[in-house]
Amino acid sequence: MNSIKSTHLYNNVLKELTYSFGNVFIFKGYVISEINEGIIFTWEHHAKQIVDDVSTFLSTDGNDVVYISHRINSYAVKPNDWLKFFTHSYGLKGYGVVGYTQGSVLNTVIENLFFNKKIKRFNSIDAAIQWATDIILAEVDN
Repeated sequence: MNSIKSTHLYNNVLKELTYSFGNVFIFKGYVISEINEGIIFTWEHHAKQIVDDVSTFLSTDGNDVVYISHRINSYAVKPNDWLKFFTHSYGLKGYGVVGYTQGSVLNTVIENLFFNKKIKRFNSIDAAIQWATDIILAEVDN
């Protein structure tokens, strides 16, 4: 349940985006977010800024990016804001959630009602990264 900053994974970060509400780590083909404790994560105040910054850095609309939410802190996501994400023509190759509490499982179930693809849940960041890498490599092989 450590931050990416304190793991061996940090050596592979292409860019770190630091916000008042959390951190986002951009890797080759995937992005990992760590949102701060107690945040109510919304499109207007958080997600739009992340999407714009990641899209600019990677020169993409997100359709070739896997997003991993590393939920090391307890926070809430406004689930119907996923609709705003898609109405702005953004997409994702995959969306994974690494959760360490029962609350994160419930939040993921609710988010999945508004997300137009399947949200994959994980118990470890390493498993989530392996899943993201497999998705990226599968596309390269095709």
